[in-house]
Amino acid sequence: MNIAGHSEATAPRGLELTPFRGLRYDPERVGSLASVTSPPYDVVVRPDGLHHLQDADPYNIVRLILPQADTPEVRNEQAADTLRRWLAAGILAPDPVPALYVYEQQGANGDGLLQRGVIGALRVSEPEEGVVLPHEDVMEPVVADRAGLMRATRANLEPLLLTYRGDGATSEAIERTAKLPPLLTTTTEDGVRHRLWGLTDPAELAVVRRDLARHQALIADGHHRWATYRLLRAEQPSPGPWDLGLVLLVDTARYPLRVRAIHRLLHGLPVADALAAVGDLFRVRHLAVPLPEALEALAEAAAEGNAFLLAGDGAFHLLDRPDPALLARAVPAGHPPAWRSLDATVLHTALLDHIWHIPEDSPAHIAYIHDTAATVAKAERGGGTAVLLHPVREEVVRELARQGVTMPRKSTSFGPKPASGLVLRVVDI
Repeated sequence: MNIAGHSEATAPRGLELTPFRGLRYDPERVGSLASVTSPPYDVVVRPDGLHHLQDADPYNIVRLILPQADTPEVRNEQAADTLRRWLAAGILAPDPVPALYVYEQQGANGDGLLQRGVIGALRVSEPEEGVVLPHEDVMEPVVADRAGLMRATRANLEPLLLTYRGDGATSEAIERTAKLPPLLTTTTEDGVRHRLWGLTDPAELAVVRRDLARHQALIADGHHRWATYRLLRAEQPSPGPWDLGLVLLVDTARYPLRVRAIHRLLHGLPVADALAAVGDLFRVRHLAVPLPEALEALAEAAAEGNAFLLAGDGAFHLLDRPDPALLARAVPAGHPPAWRSLDATVLHTALLDHIWHIPEDSPAHIAYIHDTAATVAKAERGGGTAVLLHPVREEVVRELARQGVTMPRKSTSFGPKPASGLVLRVVDI
């Protein structure tokens, strides 16, 4: 929603993006820029993906965003010590002047992916201001974990992803900047090319500042980090360094994002037991087909109503047409119909809570995984159940957020997500 149209005296504060001295890898001191990047911390498939990234380069950013130790305190101090050592050795170095950073991701093999946005330090605002709109709930232990890491490192180690609907002056400034020589270019192992430019021209910065002040943003990825920014800001007197948080802003009127589902892995619940508990509360169809065909069947069923795909026993089981009486008992009233009919709502209230009795915030019982094939593979190896979901449409997410209605946690995965490791923000620099 555009928040223009108010008098200057009464106009609400919109998006306020501040230049900062980005901390970046020295390409002469690492194997390659691609080898030190990582997906966001919550997308890394553990432990396999974590070990792969650690082995890719001794300076991979995963050693900061996902330090490995027995306790949170030791992990956080380890990350802080690693950051100090890398700064002292010149592995990471701050840019000489503050900048906003234009960031581009372009896909390989003509897949149509081209996304550009701007990275900066955004003013942290409260939900009642209506400037940054969350659409999912958060898990407090995850917020506490990220807060401990940020306090110890005094840094925003990776940008969260925000979207807004503009197609105006900021987009034009981004396009002009993208015609200049970039600060860095690298291609990650998934074939995506990443380019980064520093935007320092005072006139262009003024254009961006005026334009963004008229807009609000939707959190596409990074709800827990945004909640962490708010927590850290509340802990300190203002003004202070935690008044700002590192974000990537993408204008989806110019560059629409892709929306994917986040799947669930249920530890200790074999598929046979999961299906037995469901009984006749859903229609169940057994599919002896490969994963792509099973996902097509899920998409067809999801177009008609709630649908889920269970896996983990070497086959796929399509659940749809839930019993209306079950939904009436399990799904809380008092929410908009669009929320009550979400697959994630029905999954968490009817299946996880009512049928399987699985706590949604217990890592011992449930994991949230972005990669579909990895979710299935881990279920088959561990004897658990993979629950695959079909993605929700972006317009549904945005409309619920504008109503102030949050979706169940881990309901969506917007992308492409920014690569971690291309630019960091240390609050004391």
